[in-house]
Amino acid sequence: MKTPLFAAALALCALPAAAHDFGFAGVLSNSNKGEMPGILLSVGKPLAEAPITLKSGMLYELEIEADGSGELALEGSGFFRAIWVNEVVVNGLEIRPFGLESVEFDEAGTMEIEFLAIKPGRYYLKIPGSSGESQRVDISIQ
Repeated sequence: MKTPLFAAALALCALPAAAHDFGFAGVLSNSNKGEMPGILLSVGKPLAEAPITLKSGMLYELEIEADGSGELALEGSGFFRAIWVNEVVVNGLEIRPFGLESVEFDEAGTMEIEFLAIKPGRYYLKIPGSSGESQRVDISIQ
């Protein structure tokens, strides 16, 4: 004969997991957030100080700042395909794109790209048409 306590325990096991069991917003929670250095778009200046290393499954925010010294863009289709973009914020406006190929600044400003690193590998972001090492930042996802 089953006791009421046994029946209650069995009923609890049959319930699906609640959202709070996984933490606030799952992979988008603050406890899953990694730090990432920003990128500066400026004519004749390096994009970043050093290569960037990210961890797969972590949430990052990439801040790209353009100083307005020229019309500059960043491309890196391999990198953009290896991440899931949650949002792009420009002048306080949130954009939730399906994906990105490149971004461009016609004037000074800041853009924030919040993303989840997914596919391990070696990638890059670079200024289109440039060949200098300082006009490219290498990014690895481990």
